[in-house]
Amino acid sequence: MMRDISIARFPAASLALAMTIAGTVGAFVTESGQQPVTVVFWRCVFGAIFLAAWCLLRGYLPDRTLSPSRLALAALAGVCMVLSWTAFFAGFAMTSIATTTIVYHVQPFFVVLLGVAFLKERISLNQMLWMVAAFLGVVLASGLVATHGLADARWALGITLTLGAALLYAVATILAKGLGQQRAEVTVLCQTLVGVVMLAPFADIGHPIPPASWGWLAGIGILHTGIAYVLMNSAFPRLTTPVIGIITFIYPVVAIVIDWALYAHPLRPAQAAGMALIALATLGVRLGWRFPIRRVSAA
Repeated sequence: MMRDISIARFPAASLALAMTIAGTVGAFVTESGQQPVTVVFWRCVFGAIFLAAWCLLRGYLPDRTLSPSRLALAALAGVCMVLSWTAFFAGFAMTSIATTTIVYHVQPFFVVLLGVAFLKERISLNQMLWMVAAFLGVVLASGLVATHGLADARWALGITLTLGAALLYAVATILAKGLGQQRAEVTVLCQTLVGVVMLAPFADIGHPIPPASWGWLAGIGILHTGIAYVLMNSAFPRLTTPVIGIITFIYPVVAIVIDWALYAHPLRPAQAAGMALIALATLGVRLGWRFPIRRVSAA
């Protein structure tokens, strides 16, 4: 097996680069000019090609831990992930890149709620309060409380799709917990292969795609699904939770800057406050921050 790539020696830089790449996905989707289902289909095609080559070169394949039950679990997680990507990309056109990206970042809280509901995990009062703060942040960041005609039925549908995308991502995350020590790159490869099969009948493959769009579609598959995932998975085991929590917010910041610079969509004050509240709540949960709650002792 090849030695670990040198980028793994600088995990913080690797994760920061991965988050920077991830923050550009909205621009790639928009510039491709294709429908969300078509974009996700080609994302899966190019992503699967890249990840298959990567896993073969790294010696991750064949994976002897891939039992039929694990393959079925990875496939189910793949269905959720592919639907999540599709809903997420649909949100870009209905709202804005910045708004969709900010709202999507509540998915860690969906993971917590699903863990409580289905894995019988315990939740503390402090975690509940942080979740309330996060979802208040979603209300502000969504633009639905705007007073300047920003929100309409299409905008509301985009926010709903984005929340659905975050929930589906959380379900995929919970399912992935059942895969044990299986390499994340192998799991994502399974997910992209599921996406190719699943979306092929709906992606209008026979429809001609402009030559200029192919670069954007290939970029989403290779950069955002291949390289970014490799960078993230090389960094996560080598970083502490606080560092990961802080660096991951590079993603929405890059998306906000791109949305403003390229598409003239500045973030409104209420939306900025909502993003700050989501960021604070996410860090509060990950770092275990406690509210100054007084306990009333029995007389």
